[in-house]
Amino acid sequence: VQLVESGGGLVQAGGSLRLSCAASGFVFGSYYMNWYRQAPGKQRELVAGITSVGITNYADSVKGRFTISRDNAKNTAYLQMNSLKPEDTAVYYCKATNSWYVYWGQGTQVTVSS
Repeated sequence: VQLVESGGGLVQAGGSLRLSCAASGFVFGSYYMNWYRQAPGKQRELVAGITSVGITNYADSVKGRFTISRDNAKNTAYLQMNSLKPEDTAVYYCKATNSWYVYWGQGTQVTVSS
């Protein structure tokens, strides 16, 4: 089982990034996918989630700026991040869950400069 995040990097405030989470080793289409983030000295927090049928939810701090999506044919989840702010700086992780299993990726760093 693998979840591999990519797409992080350094961006100026107001800019955009698109994170990807490539999954393998499990039936991706049947899992609920989440994006979390963890800033230095802070707890990991939920950013967004998407069900197997595409129902989404977002943290209040990112509503209207971030969009979660998935492509079940490509076994990949995405997080489109627009209007980025310095407070969005964190390591971003994807997580896959179903009733029995939880899988985490290794994370990708997003740094937003002011």
